[in-house]
Amino acid sequence: MADPVRIGNCSGFYGDRLAAMREMLTGGELDYLTGDYLAELTMLILARDRAKNPDRGYAKTFLTQLEDCLGTALDKGVKIVANAGGLNPAGLATAVRQLAERLGLDANVAHVEGDDLLPRADELGFGTPLAANAYLGAWGIVECLNSGADVVVTGRVTDASVIVGPPAAHFGWGRDDYDALAGAVAAGHVIECGVQATGGNYSFFTEVPDLTYAGFPLAEIHADGSSVITKHPGTGGQVSVDTVTAQLLYEIAGERYPNPDVTLRVDSVQLVGDGPDRVRISGVKGEPPPPTLKVSLNSIGGFRNAMTFVLTGLDIEAKAELVQRQLESGLTVKPAELQWTLARTDHPDADTEEAASALLHCVVRDPDPTNVGRQFSSAAVELALASYPGFHVTAPPGDGQIYGVFTPGYVDATEVPHVAVHADGTRTDIAPATETRELAPADPAPLPEPLSDSPTRRVPLGVIAGARSGDKGGSANVGVWVRTDEQWRWLAHTLTVDKLRELLPETADLPVNRYLLPNLRAINFVIDGILGQGVAYQARFDPQAKGLGEWLRSRHIDIPESLL
Repeated sequence: MADPVRIGNCSGFYGDRLAAMREMLTGGELDYLTGDYLAELTMLILARDRAKNPDRGYAKTFLTQLEDCLGTALDKGVKIVANAGGLNPAGLATAVRQLAERLGLDANVAHVEGDDLLPRADELGFGTPLAANAYLGAWGIVECLNSGADVVVTGRVTDASVIVGPPAAHFGWGRDDYDALAGAVAAGHVIECGVQATGGNYSFFTEVPDLTYAGFPLAEIHADGSSVITKHPGTGGQVSVDTVTAQLLYEIAGERYPNPDVTLRVDSVQLVGDGPDRVRISGVKGEPPPPTLKVSLNSIGGFRNAMTFVLTGLDIEAKAELVQRQLESGLTVKPAELQWTLARTDHPDADTEEAASALLHCVVRDPDPTNVGRQFSSAAVELALASYPGFHVTAPPGDGQIYGVFTPGYVDATEVPHVAVHADGTRTDIAPATETRELAPADPAPLPEPLSDSPTRRVPLGVIAGARSGDKGGSANVGVWVRTDEQWRWLAHTLTVDKLRELLPETADLPVNRYLLPNLRAINFVIDGILGQGVAYQARFDPQAKGLGEWLRSRHIDIPESLL
């Protein structure tokens, strides 16, 4: 037990690199291999799959990977844990057993269920969604592993839980080993999104060697919950304090990061380099989990359509005003929602027509498909010879398409069954946490000593700061970090909520919360409502806020020359 357990990850989303499972199994030593296949949008996709065929509702690519790799994993003694079961973990477990039998392999396959609350959604106050899934924790996985499972598939557990389960089983952690569990959550949060920990989506990507084909990450987790994040030798990409910091800031909120088994104090995390492509995570503190579980609620919101008008050359604003007035007056029935966005992508005196053009987007939504179908798109195209000079659009007229909405819900953990189902069909109920603590904001970290006044230069914030942003339902987070203590002293005093609103005018009228994380030299902002009703709703140009941090880094600000 003195040796760490080595846990690799081979998937960060449904659609990630198919070859990653084989690469992780053959590229170096592992004890466990995990995969995260679920996201808020994925749950909607799988729900629509299940609506068409009740035998579906799971990530089919996981079976494709296992067909190639299950024998290798069994030969090497590597146990596989993945949430690819989606809305039908029992169905996926059956499919894995059938695959193993066809391949002539003896595999013990177990699954975890109980997260699917759809049959009780109305009773629990969630209405009539297309899917309703509680985020379960790691103890069902632990039970399956302790009972000899080679493959464990789950439904909607938290992303980190597939990584927390293996060390909890391996080291025999108890339900109240909060610091160890929190350390595993931190490691899990780092590696759950695959190559985002090894240089993918990384602000300083030009510093990363061989990002052409980055290797997937792994975590060496010790008995006390501390860990080292690394990757297989000879693979592309990079593991550094900065790549790990970036991923720690991804899709979090405040100093407390709740999971069903433990609340991680993100402000306790300490990172230090441990050699080439090795970063040690230590000092992690955990607290009892909250008494409620988050619930992913996906529904059909209605029907959506869009047209994009190309405006070229002079008088862009006047052209946009004209076509907007013409289209709105020409609609026989006005859709429930009609949203215009003008993207000023045009440049003066441009040397290409594309560079001289702006894009005017019109998005409509309505519960009735006829109100956003050809009634809308044909009305737009009918203006072709009667509107602004140079009129053209980017796509022909089309019918409206179904769109989804995501809503977070919460339910008392005691209301949610959590069941480990073993290969022989026996079932073990997993009790909810007996010690819980209501989630509350932590005391704000003290500000560091400000820098003294000195000459400044107006440059992009990203000259010294990295950022990582992402979606959480209708909200988005932007984590910003710097590399030196002096830069941190400046950042903590300069990048306030008011300054963020100034740099990102889109946030000016939205609720914004700021959290200081001094150990990471980082600030995390949570911007409520910027994504409307979630990614499938497509409320903005970047519906998952993936580029929001890079937009912030591109904005110019006065930075002391001594920090440059």
